Amino acid sequence: MRKTKKWIPALMAGALAVTALSACGKSDDKSESGGSGGGEKTIGVAIYKFDDTFMTGVRNAISDAAGGKAKVDIVDSQNSQPTQNDKVDLFVSKKYDAMAINAVDRTAAGVIIDKAKAANIPVVFLNREPLADDMKKWDKVYYVGAKAEQSGTMEGELLADYWKAHPEMDTNKDGVMQYVMLKGEPGHQDAELRTKFSVQAIEDAGIKVEKVAEDTAMWDRAKAQDKMATFLSAHGDKIEAVIANNDDMALGAIEALKAAGYFKDNKFMPVVGVDATAPALQALSDGTLLGTVLNDAKNQGGATLSLALALANGETPSKENTGYDITDGKYVWIPYKKITKDNMDDAK
Repeated sequence: MRKTKKWIPALMAGALAVTALSACGKSDDKSESGGSGGGEKTIGVAIYKFDDTFMTGVRNAISDAAGGKAKVDIVDSQNSQPTQNDKVDLFVSKKYDAMAINAVDRTAAGVIIDKAKAANIPVVFLNREPLADDMKKWDKVYYVGAKAEQSGTMEGELLADYWKAHPEMDTNKDGVMQYVMLKGEPGHQDAELRTKFSVQAIEDAGIKVEKVAEDTAMWDRAKAQDKMATFLSAHGDKIEAVIANNDDMALGAIEALKAAGYFKDNKFMPVVGVDATAPALQALSDGTLLGTVLNDAKNQGGATLSLALALANGETPSKENTGYDITDGKYVWIPYKKITKDNMDDAK
């Protein structure tokens, strides 16, 4: 009996020590799961696909902006919404401090928001704007992007200016600009708005237009080259201009045009795109791309990181703590800029 009593204090001390250790382990339960509690914040970033030229620029900008400020876990959704949903589930399970999502399917944002809200993990969407009703689901949901109608308008203005300065663009002398359109992903707001507003800008400049052909090339250079080759086979010299919803598709069209004998012996086809990617700037320098529109990857990535970090710190994003103007309490709009061979340095 006396031996048992001697062990009681020791057992109690051991139990207290275990309890204390357990409490310490739970005081910052994000530390073991990937989150950071009171230390450096961790932000999960899901890009719709890594081999998109423009989004590569955005994710590099996110990484650069995070340097010394936050940890970022950037993953490839491989252009699959189910895959992206799994990535979001992983971010939630690791209890990250915030998420930044470049949605594969913008209509799927509501499901992601529901998961984020249930886990109390703020989320910033980028480049692909969720539906307005989904944005209203929670006060910790934000969006960073650019107004697609502005980029479309600028594309149209580039062609309208060239048409007025170069009467030879009207190859059949009928006073009508005959064009082909290479569209991005069907239903994507950038594709639909750039298509609509590029043509509208040409018409607003007092120029009559005729659509010779239109097809989707899914933002992809190789697909656009195939589509343009088909357009040329079917319509030949009737085509007077090429409008592409992004630079990759514009560059694909240029490859098909080269194969058809353009860009030599004074045979020129005006081609315009959007993004001002490095390969597009090279094409401007080479004289094969008429113009592009700067889609500011650096500032889209920087704004995304700044908003996510403010949210991760429990702050309400503002101009003061992010460096960016916030519209309607939820949106950061990064402006576009027209780029030609004359002002290429503005895009670098």
